[in-house]
Amino acid sequence: MFTIPPSSVRNIGDALLEKDISFAYFGEQFNAYRANPYNNYVTPDNTYCNICNFFQYSTSIMTNAKVRSAALQDTLDLYADIQGCTATSCNLPAVSFVKPDGYLDGHPASSKVNLLEGFVKKIVDMTKANSTLWANTAIFITMDEGGGYYDSGYVQPLDYFGDGTRIPMIVVSPYSKGGHISHTYTDHVSVLKFIEANWSVPPVTKRSRDNLPNPMTGADPYKPTNGPAIGDLTDLFHFQ
Repeated sequence: MFTIPPSSVRNIGDALLEKDISFAYFGEQFNAYRANPYNNYVTPDNTYCNICNFFQYSTSIMTNAKVRSAALQDTLDLYADIQGCTATSCNLPAVSFVKPDGYLDGHPASSKVNLLEGFVKKIVDMTKANSTLWANTAIFITMDEGGGYYDSGYVQPLDYFGDGTRIPMIVVSPYSKGGHISHTYTDHVSVLKFIEANWSVPPVTKRSRDNLPNPMTGADPYKPTNGPAIGDLTDLFHFQ
């Protein structure tokens, strides 16, 4: 089931396992892909993105049958977990990564943005409809690219790989600051920093971006004075 060559590099799954924190990657159409992995995207019901699932090319995840079964699931499993979650029993993992298939992911080659919006709305609506689950949930909605180099915002040289242009991110939660626009400099790895801050998980490795400090700023709130630095997204919430 490997498409990208297997990697032994430590990942967030390894860090969560060590803290006994449940997690899963819910990839839409994963069941169809698993039934016929060598004909992915050949049939309309098999549009799972196999290169998007970072756990799928992790040797520590894929070579452990119990961990692999828990970590790689279909969005059908996500919907069932959301609906079945109660105050006394809940199969939904503490940390969930969710990815739509090629027809719903908003990419112009195969999808539309409004289809992605519908996919996100379904998950948000289902979560809010379950009062037990909604009371302790934060949903981070983000993209993998911004569409061009038009962005005039400051871009940090975070490391050898630099950083990219800004992309949209929306947080939906009963604890989020409604209507708030954060000017804190963040990166995709800020999602990991939030997970680590929320569950007291150490950085994935000694050299990964989640070791970077939270930004300190001067006159420009978006440009860290202690860079390279990225936020942990906690400024988006009121947890009192």
